[in-house]
Amino acid sequence: MMNTHIIGVGGYLPERIMSNDELATIVETSDAWIRERTGIEQRHIIAADEFTSDLAARAGQQALEDAGITIHDIDAIIVATTTPDMVFPSTASMVQHKLGGKDFPAWDIQAVCSGFVYGLAQADGMMRGGMFKRVLLIGAESMSRIVDWQDRNTCVLFGDGAGAVVLESKEEEGGIIGSVLHCDGSYRDLLMAKHSHPGASPNNDRHERLDMSTDAAGVAAVEMKGNEVFRFAVTKLGEVVFEVLEKCNVRQDEINWLIPHQANIRILNATAKKLNMSLDQIALTVGKHANTSAASVPLALNDTYRNGKFKNGDVLLLEAFAGGFAWGANLLRWSK
Repeated sequence: MMNTHIIGVGGYLPERIMSNDELATIVETSDAWIRERTGIEQRHIIAADEFTSDLAARAGQQALEDAGITIHDIDAIIVATTTPDMVFPSTASMVQHKLGGKDFPAWDIQAVCSGFVYGLAQADGMMRGGMFKRVLLIGAESMSRIVDWQDRNTCVLFGDGAGAVVLESKEEEGGIIGSVLHCDGSYRDLLMAKHSHPGASPNNDRHERLDMSTDAAGVAAVEMKGNEVFRFAVTKLGEVVFEVLEKCNVRQDEINWLIPHQANIRILNATAKKLNMSLDQIALTVGKHANTSAASVPLALNDTYRNGKFKNGDVLLLEAFAGGFAWGANLLRWSK
């Protein structure tokens, strides 16, 4: 039986770091207010001359190097993003070109913050079906380009970055055990960005000044009803983690690591409590990265991996919740 294994991990964060104190000079807020409500201390901000595809390519290259292979050993690229370089062509096609590949399929997934979890489930299904041997899966976002920098309830939450994994299908125990995915579009008005233009390409001095708002033509400013989203997220994440455990016949006490979407420290604490897990078993990057949407889960995975915390045989539970509402979870046994 063929199983889908992670054989390479990578990540990239833009050089610029924006602290809460700096953010407080742009919008009415404070370091204490942000930390108390979100657990966020800082976030990385994409450079004015960078694209989402640049972040993705950097993370993808690191994952390839970690796997000990090159882009020519890859059969497909999937990029999960809600902030593409442009409407088309796909960001994945641009990443393929920047990495020096060609002639193999490359496409994007748009499930917002759940994009990487969705992408992992999709890649696993296609690889189990024999379509691909190796897939480069990337979550990459330039969220700073679609937030309203005058809305303190949303702009404090987000950051930019990219995380990546190389997946390989092989006849060895371990790897991805199973996935569960959900979506309910009736809740779309609680968390959305209205405009159709992605707004993720460099925006000259307007982005440089970090004063983007909904009056900028074509810019998709994030809107969120925070209390409603929080309640729904905590409920559904609690349900989906137990659903994937039951589906995969894995006991709750077998989970070694929770790799959650890094949206808010309160959501992370609530999920850990439901799973009866210690914070020492949770990948926590929200303080340094903020919410990087589809990049959040792979960046948390990369951070924990780079710190040498995974052991072969460890059971990892990945989960995410997103606008749509879209949510899901993956179970995998670490075997790298």
